[in-house]
Amino acid sequence: MGIFSIFSKEKKESLNKGLFVTKQSFFSKLANAILGKAIVDDEVLENLEEILLTSDVGVDTSMKIIERIKKRVAQERKMETSKLNEILREEITDLLVSNGMEDKADFYLPTDKKPYVIMVVGVNGVGKTTTIGKLAYQFKKSGKSVMIGAADTFRAAAVDQIKIWGERTGVSVVSQGMNADPASVAFDTLKSAVAKDVDIVIIDTAGRLHNKINLMNELTKIKNVMRKIISDAPHEILLVLDASTGQNAIEQCKQFKAATDVNALALTKLDGTAKGGVAIGISDSFQIPVKYIGVGEKMEDLQVFNKNEFVDSLFKQ
Repeated sequence: MGIFSIFSKEKKESLNKGLFVTKQSFFSKLANAILGKAIVDDEVLENLEEILLTSDVGVDTSMKIIERIKKRVAQERKMETSKLNEILREEITDLLVSNGMEDKADFYLPTDKKPYVIMVVGVNGVGKTTTIGKLAYQFKKSGKSVMIGAADTFRAAAVDQIKIWGERTGVSVVSQGMNADPASVAFDTLKSAVAKDVDIVIIDTAGRLHNKINLMNELTKIKNVMRKIISDAPHEILLVLDASTGQNAIEQCKQFKAATDVNALALTKLDGTAKGGVAIGISDSFQIPVKYIGVGEKMEDLQVFNKNEFVDSLFKQ
């Protein structure tokens, strides 16, 4: 693995612990599905489909997995149930969209974009502010200079929380207070970042209900204003989703993708939920890579998502 052996023993243990509830639920159901069965037949496939659906993989992705397995079963004619884990592992890995980070150092960012601008979107309560704070911590830990723009100005608590994270991580926060124009905050943040030669800018945005048309208008305005400073900003639009909400997270992704050009996902609260399969369904359904996952409360528990390690952990018994 060389210098890019980025999944340390500690990170693997954290990931395994974070996915424990999902694994426990999934494998107990799978064991029951093949109980007393030596060969993969229609009944086993029907049971497997139900398991995928109840693990919040999603209807379309579950059907895609089942169809792929059916083809493999037809080719082998008599496939032993003992092979099912291996086949599922291969198909799920193949369906997860790569974020291009599998062979990169942790919290890697392109060096040709400075500052690299990340606009963070997501509804209130999904862990958006915490994710921003942990991202700032991880980027700074990797040797990058970071600046945060507190552009979620519709809640006083949001601005205050960002400031607290800035103090905790030693990262500069640009703020104009509650009820300020979010686009103005974003503009000032980028202007300051360029002047100070900052590596990474993270812009927080309002977590209003994802089905409101004014959200689309607001995010478009923020992007347009930022481009007056940096023509191709934002370089990343990161949607934060709460994995524990399962299918609701998929609906939020649908709405935000319609509102703005989401090109990366952060899944929070994977620890303690049996709905970890949502990572598979969202990535496949929207063809957007999962970039970060939250597998615990510590700052180090925000990890860069590695699809191979995720699947290895999911199927490790």
